[in-house]
Amino acid sequence: MIKGLYGRHVVAYIGIAAGILLITCITLIIEMLYHFSMYRDQDMGMGLNISILFDHLELALIQSVLWTSVIGIILAVLISLYVAKKITAPLLEMKKVSELMAQGHLDARTMLKGKDELADLGNSLNYLAEQLQQQEHLRKIMTSDIAHELRTPLTTLKSHMLALLDGIWEPTPDRIRGCHEEIERLIDLVGDLEQLTEMESPHFHLDLQNEDISLIVDQAVESMRPAFVEKQIQLTVNETNSIFLKVDRKRFVQILINLLSNALKYTPEGKEVSVQLKEDGNKVELFISDTGIGIHSKELPYVFERLYRVDKSRDRKSGGSGIGLTIVKKLVEAHGGNVLLESKEGIGTTAHLVFTIQ
Repeated sequence: MIKGLYGRHVVAYIGIAAGILLITCITLIIEMLYHFSMYRDQDMGMGLNISILFDHLELALIQSVLWTSVIGIILAVLISLYVAKKITAPLLEMKKVSELMAQGHLDARTMLKGKDELADLGNSLNYLAEQLQQQEHLRKIMTSDIAHELRTPLTTLKSHMLALLDGIWEPTPDRIRGCHEEIERLIDLVGDLEQLTEMESPHFHLDLQNEDISLIVDQAVESMRPAFVEKQIQLTVNETNSIFLKVDRKRFVQILINLLSNALKYTPEGKEVSVQLKEDGNKVELFISDTGIGIHSKELPYVFERLYRVDKSRDRKSGGSGIGLTIVKKLVEAHGGNVLLESKEGIGTTAHLVFTIQ
């Protein structure tokens, strides 16, 4: 059965053609009967008159064509106006809504009903408006968060500089080191934002090569080991055979460094962080587990959002910028993988990464 806008057009055009043919037949029959009746009345008692008969036939045909043309044109105009109204009304409504959206009214919605293509288009426009409204909301939140993240170290630096300029503080090594740490945090935040912007760019791509993942894991672990030794945290990695996977080596190391850095920040001195790599059929699984403070279950759905910190009261030195896990998620998904965070407060957190061998 033909449905939708196409079906409505087909029915309308078939209706016009069939209606004109029907009108033609009915008009022709009526005119023929009418003129034959007139001929019989005229020819009563006079015998057969071929000339008069032909005149009536000619008039019947001419009048049939005229009536058919007039009624057919009226029928075509009425049906066309009806179809045009049915098509243009929702299009005009969608145009109005799109203009309102362009003016910044992202809460504008179409009220189209039905199951045809125009109704689907209206629903798609509503969905687009919802997504734009959500993105605008996230943009405002992100802008506010970035401003807050930048304002805090800048305010600290300004107060320190004023205290040094006014002679309230002596420029001791500790105070200069504090200013240096604030500058480093600013640089790290800007760098993270640049990386995130790069990954969200349509021009972002990975240089995928068939690499031995076990060697990459060992490289990342060894590069982070001095920091773990300094904090007296045991860092262990399981021994495994070579596992090959198509990855961008530089970006994969970045994933591991970000996750290991998070584990280092939130694991107390004397505790342990473990890295486990294994191959399961056509899947490669990577587990990075710490025995740190853990994350509340209510916070877990939001940990991959940009600039989100689990503990808002935690200072930025221990809490980081809140972008590291966002970068991890985007890089893992760019590799065709999935990342899941499992955590229990007071017990620890495990980052579970799954990749498919191609």
